Amino acid sequence: MSVTPEGILEQLKQGKFAPVYFLQGEEPFYIDTIADYIEDNALQEHEKGFNQVVLYGKDVDVSMVLLQAKRFPMMSDRSVVIVKEAQSIQDIEKEEGMKQLEAYLQNPLPSTILVFCYKHKTLDGRKALAKAVNKHAVLLTTKKLYENQVPAWVNNYLKQKGIKATQQAVQLLSEFIGSDLSRLSNEIDKLLINQKPGTTIDERVVQENVGISKEYNIFELQAALISRDALKANRIIHYFEANPKNNPLIPNLSMLFNFFTKLLTLHMQQDKSEQGLKKSLGNQAWKVKDYVQAMKVYPLQRCADIIHFIRVADLQVKGISGGDMTEADILRELIFKILHPVPKVITS
Repeated sequence: MSVTPEGILEQLKQGKFAPVYFLQGEEPFYIDTIADYIEDNALQEHEKGFNQVVLYGKDVDVSMVLLQAKRFPMMSDRSVVIVKEAQSIQDIEKEEGMKQLEAYLQNPLPSTILVFCYKHKTLDGRKALAKAVNKHAVLLTTKKLYENQVPAWVNNYLKQKGIKATQQAVQLLSEFIGSDLSRLSNEIDKLLINQKPGTTIDERVVQENVGISKEYNIFELQAALISRDALKANRIIHYFEANPKNNPLIPNLSMLFNFFTKLLTLHMQQDKSEQGLKKSLGNQAWKVKDYVQAMKVYPLQRCADIIHFIRVADLQVKGISGGDMTEADILRELIFKILHPVPKVITS
């Protein structure tokens, strides 16, 4: 049966364990979270030595996994078998391996908790194994969050930790770190080390703890583009060039792309009142004044041109074009094109 990550964790915290868990999909955060909880909590510490086994998919086949799953516990009510990187099990998608696993799923050993961590892919839903998993196991299929879903996830994660955050702080975390939930949760956990429950995190706390320079970051670069401040933009580019590890170009290009794509969308909508723009901006409604100013500076056609320039820069940084240009050269050229539109030549 297919369920949500929250639903599985709620059952686990109540001490309700199923015989088989199949955790699959694109987002490894929930797969790891559930597997780690079972590994840490299904058995008492003194029971783990004889009754808990962690296997790795590349080292086993289905029969080896099931051999462990069919063992009865010693001096414990249950045993735990966790298969990490289960997508690498040698024969899990071959006929013989699938038949063995299907047979076990139909009659699992009640005293065993068998967990498959099948990351970055899913079983073929048309095949009998996938249908058997869906019918006889607890099935979780994870998907990557869309960018507009990340702020709500950050808010919820902080709420679970007993911490509040300003809207600006949440947006800063979401935009700077992105939708990789494992990285996002790690950065938030590091940020919370010195925070007391009940406190409110603001932009300053995020900047000080997540490695975001207060003056030289992608958000300040966006602000410089909105105000057409070429001097400030070039200072930020120089800082990025001197600190490439903390300022990789591809994520910054992605954020510029998102900004100008959103700007293009706002230009094309009928309701351009402040309330209409806020509604379209959703989680970013608090930045409406920046977008209003940007719409004045970058009209519709300029936005379309800039989006094209960003796509070209993306190809360059990936080595598809651009020759021997460095990331700093690529960004410098892009920012010049954004700030200095080439006048169209009118021919008679």
